[in-house]
Amino acid sequence: MKKLFTALLLLAAAMGYTTTVYAGHPDMVHAGVGRILEEDYVDDDDILGDVAGEAVNEKHVEASHTVNDILDIHEEIPEGSVISDEELHRREALALVTGTAVDDGTIAGYVNLGIAKVDNWLNVREKPAEDAELVGKMPKNAGCEILEQDGEWAHIKSGKVNGWSKLEFLYTGDEARAKAEEVITLMATVTTTTLYVREAPSTESSVITMVPMEEELEVVEDLEGWCKITIDDDEGYISKDYVNLAKKLERAVTMKELKYGQGVSDVRVSMVNYAKQFLGNRYVWGGTSLTNGTDCSGFTMGIYRKFGISLPRVSRSQATVGTKIGVGDLKPGDLVFYGKGSYINHVAMYIGGGQIIHASSPKTGIKISNVRYRSPITCRRIIKD
Repeated sequence: MKKLFTALLLLAAAMGYTTTVYAGHPDMVHAGVGRILEEDYVDDDDILGDVAGEAVNEKHVEASHTVNDILDIHEEIPEGSVISDEELHRREALALVTGTAVDDGTIAGYVNLGIAKVDNWLNVREKPAEDAELVGKMPKNAGCEILEQDGEWAHIKSGKVNGWSKLEFLYTGDEARAKAEEVITLMATVTTTTLYVREAPSTESSVITMVPMEEELEVVEDLEGWCKITIDDDEGYISKDYVNLAKKLERAVTMKELKYGQGVSDVRVSMVNYAKQFLGNRYVWGGTSLTNGTDCSGFTMGIYRKFGISLPRVSRSQATVGTKIGVGDLKPGDLVFYGKGSYINHVAMYIGGGQIIHASSPKTGIKISNVRYRSPITCRRIIKD
């Protein structure tokens, strides 16, 4: 561990950084180029943390190495190959000192990247055959790891989905990398039980909504200590202290995630199946067309109209119809309402399994989300069965 601390200090010095030792260690001095500190009694885990300890592989980073030495040691990683632990450690050590992001040789975590080349959803099957059982679906521009190829089929993994898709419906190689540059998004993954989304980047600002652990939010602006995010067609601010930031691509969803709940009436089953055929279609503010573009309330209104039920046009008016129910009492076809504080401005339809379908935003269109992806304000039952 001594070599770790010394190597990192030498890296900093070689790059022109001044290294100031923590107070409480009066015998230690500032690092100059080529100078090694006297730090026999220092517990560098306390100073640098466990991440630094994992970052340096001593086969590649020695106390005598400079930044140029470490840059010269790098491995050539063939396309589609997994980066070695040693090379990753070397890059992490360099990134730790320079304050830059680690290049782990992947794109959004994928080594051999494939991207769904479809208008809506790409079928993923259990076996490489047209009549094989569906195991999941990939939305447009979603990413996957291509594990192997078998003729015109690709064995892929995306999210929880592992199966086969036609190669003709995937961007691969240079085409996939170019597409990723267009569609990759900075996402914030929640690391606390409940994250407050605020109107302004301040703890004094009012809370718009609350988001549960592991939910992912799209970042539109990276600020000092805060992120500006979008949630449906709203914007808000979250503290960086309670999220992990990473560039990500959309992922596939399993058939289980797409299924409705069991033991429900035929009309509810039909309503859910009807709604799902519009997944991936456009969000258009003020729109009411399920095929050419709709907003959230236009979507629920259109689904209900197909089954002979008339709903008001806007979400806060729809929230006055039917009977109020709790989130735990939801059945497929019931409506769930969201908004800022107590002000309703978004509506979705419950589809079972803790999932909703909704016209979310211009970026994502009609999609499936967790019912608690943000705090529900109220739920309404309109179907009488």
